[in-house]
Amino acid sequence: MNVALWIITGALAVAFGTGGASQILLTKERYRALATSQHWVDDFSAGHIKAIGTIKLIGVTGLIVPPLVGIAPALSPIAACGLMLLMSGAATTRFRRSEWALMAGDIGYLLAFAFVAWGRFLLAPFPGM
Repeated sequence: MNVALWIITGALAVAFGTGGASQILLTKERYRALATSQHWVDDFSAGHIKAIGTIKLIGVTGLIVPPLVGIAPALSPIAACGLMLLMSGAATTRFRRSEWALMAGDIGYLLAFAFVAWGRFLLAPFPGM
C-alpha cells in the first residue's frame, strides 16, 4: 500500500506542481490560451489565479517534502486534506459555470487526495506519525 500511495502522491504532485507553476509564471491571457479547458479563469483576476497557483505549490510541497526529509511527516496527509478543499472550491466553480464534465475531473482529483489522506492517516502512516 505504501508504494501505491507514493505513486498516486507523485502523480498528483507532478500534475498540481505543473499547474501551479504555470498559473504563477504565465499571464492570465497566456494561461487561458494554453489551457483550453480553463474557462474558469474568466471569473478571476490575475492576482487570484497567481494565489491559487501558489496554494497548489505549497500543497505539493507539503505532500512530498516532509516525508522525504523525515521532519513532520504528518504534514503530508494534512496537505492532501488542504488540496481536497482546493478541489472542492474548483468543483463548486465548475458547478456554478455548468461545466459538468470538467467538474467530474475536479471531483476525481478530490477523491484521489482523499485516498492519499486516508491512506496516510490510517492504512500506511509514515514512521513517526
